[in-house]
Amino acid sequence: MNLETAIATSWTFQPVPAFGLAATALIYFLGWNRLRRQAPHRFTPYRLLSFLGGLVTIYIALASPLDAFASFLLISHMVQHLLLTMVAPPLILLGFPQLPLLLGLPRRFVSQGLGPFLRWPVFHAIVDRITHPIVCWVLFVSSNVIWHIPQFYDLALRHRGWHEFEHFCFLVTSLLFWWYVILPWPSRSKYPRWTVIPYLLGADLQNTALAAFLSFSTKVIYPTYEAAPRLGGFSPLEDQNGAGAIMWVPGSIVFLFPVAYIAIQFLSPKRRHAEPAPPPRPPATSRRAGPFDLLRVPYLGPLIRSRYFRTGLQMTMFGLALAIILDGLLGPQMSPMNLAGVLPWTHWRAATVLALLIAGNFFCMACPFTFVRDLGRKFLPARFVWPRALRSKWIAVGILVVYFWAYEAFDLWDNPAATSGVFILYFLGALLIDGFFKDASFCKYVCPVGQFHFVQSLVSPLQVRVRQPDVCASCRTYDCIKGNATQRGCELKLFQPRKAGNMDCTFCLDCIKACPHDNVGILATPIATDLSIDLPRSSVGRYAKRLDLASLVLVLTFGAFANAAGMVVPVLNWLDALNKQLGLSSDHLPTAILGILTLVVLPALLASWAAALSRKHLGLTQRETFCRFSMALAPLGFGMWIAHFTFHFFTAALTPIPVIHRVLRDLGLAGGEVQWAVPSWAFYDLPALELALLGLGFLTSLYILWRLASSLRPSRPFPGFLPWGLIAVALYVAGVWIIFQPMQMRGTMMH
Repeated sequence: MNLETAIATSWTFQPVPAFGLAATALIYFLGWNRLRRQAPHRFTPYRLLSFLGGLVTIYIALASPLDAFASFLLISHMVQHLLLTMVAPPLILLGFPQLPLLLGLPRRFVSQGLGPFLRWPVFHAIVDRITHPIVCWVLFVSSNVIWHIPQFYDLALRHRGWHEFEHFCFLVTSLLFWWYVILPWPSRSKYPRWTVIPYLLGADLQNTALAAFLSFSTKVIYPTYEAAPRLGGFSPLEDQNGAGAIMWVPGSIVFLFPVAYIAIQFLSPKRRHAEPAPPPRPPATSRRAGPFDLLRVPYLGPLIRSRYFRTGLQMTMFGLALAIILDGLLGPQMSPMNLAGVLPWTHWRAATVLALLIAGNFFCMACPFTFVRDLGRKFLPARFVWPRALRSKWIAVGILVVYFWAYEAFDLWDNPAATSGVFILYFLGALLIDGFFKDASFCKYVCPVGQFHFVQSLVSPLQVRVRQPDVCASCRTYDCIKGNATQRGCELKLFQPRKAGNMDCTFCLDCIKACPHDNVGILATPIATDLSIDLPRSSVGRYAKRLDLASLVLVLTFGAFANAAGMVVPVLNWLDALNKQLGLSSDHLPTAILGILTLVVLPALLASWAAALSRKHLGLTQRETFCRFSMALAPLGFGMWIAHFTFHFFTAALTPIPVIHRVLRDLGLAGGEVQWAVPSWAFYDLPALELALLGLGFLTSLYILWRLASSLRPSRPFPGFLPWGLIAVALYVAGVWIIFQPMQMRGTMMH
């Protein structure tokens, strides 16, 4: 392989930095956009481009061929270090990041979560010490010197973890170093501006000394490069001398340019000039810009609202479902070779949770089962009312418990014909129930997949809700729920002015199309905060009164951990040993017992115990405490679900390719041999991504639990919070253990 080909194929996708940098960019943009309206003279597009440029520079340093070649070429490694220490930090700080990053976060999270910490005197004292110019200079220089000592340098090259820690040290100490040079607004220095000149010159001396040592050395300093395969025709010594030159010339320019700029400013004659005055604030009566609305996005919004958008999605999903059913019944019964063994259990689940995380319940919008239901209603009456005794989530809870047991006991993931059978039952259930009963009874009370998406969408950043409540207050037609001559209203009876959260919302957009005032949108909302507010919601009512909802959340939360644990090697080995000891030919009975224990008994006992301990501190009944606080565990369960599904997606991302080739060949539409061996997208730090996703869910649940306890007992929230916090910690620890265990490679030839 020549050097050009190696460069072209050495770009890597690293999800942890990619998603982290993307999230940081989004938060900064939201904050910058708000500040630009208030202070456009200060938060200009230049600031935005500078900050985003810094983030892009970091990703290039970590994911480009620079990182891939770092173990072979010192020149590559040196350029990588310069990007992390000399380019990215100044660009980030020139974006004035403090206020945009704070204002880009949800306001309640900043005021109630970060606020007490940011106002803590100890925090201010620590910041003052760390940002002292002497401390910043010493940390920056020490990091550069220590990591260029041969023993530490080779340690970073040999071990990926140490290499990442080295990058972390470079980036953090460089941000501190350049902070004193740039002083991003609203920072102020206690020292005269001319002190930056010796500050920079001293750092340049250190840089020059290291560069000269590398440039003029007559022997190879780092043994790793002497033993590494050579790229580009450089000898190890030429590579080392070239790296020294790169460190010397560009590095010194970066240090000396601000020295010259400050010196010119200092020596120039003083001129009085006034800082540009900020523009006048808009009158108090002017309308404040509302939250982000997906339907207001150019091109995308009109597309989503179009008449045929949802139908097109449903028809596409129906076609996929039909292909899965046919292949599951007629194709090979080895799951990695069958559409029914690959698409539903790996790619569909990953796609739906990703949609829930990014936007909302878009799977229910595209549901193929309701598509068939709507066709069937042309022939079936759909005029009966669902029995009042069954208007709860208990049927769905029971189906979910049975499903979790059957999934493991009968290896549904490894049985294409059984998977097709599940699909057929779904179509029949939706057709018959909603064909005879009105108001989407199947979706609201029966469908277990729908309940999964309802619960997980509680942590989605978007909701279908009204834009301006005062417009709804003057409405007398209520088309959003009643419908009109051209558009049906909400079948699930979610009256938009009283709707809060995403529970029971299928994102069908019927209310949006029916509203004569164009007052319903898909609006951004603080993630999961709805769980801490006990409003009398339309259709759903108060969470404190809904034992069925709380039970649904507990089953799905504990089910996330039980489902993942059922695939790890230690648990599978333990089940095999148990079957042998009991003399059983199948694991149906042990799996059923474990399912009842982990999905019903354990969550009921733990939640009842926590409710009994905390209710006396919160002033609620045990039932109300059980219901309200159980709902707060939903983000933790979602974190485990998405971490688990992420593992399966990346390990089996390319498995549909040979299966589709096999289907086309069976139909006579393609030839050639099917290449079943496909590469895995799994990467070395996939567990880090899983831990990050699980950790975000864990922290969100803790935050909601604390908000609940604080709202009920502001003066002393900790006793009410503690029992529920312990449950969350125990589940999180269990999730961490699961992530680090060997897991079955389901959906692949290696399972």
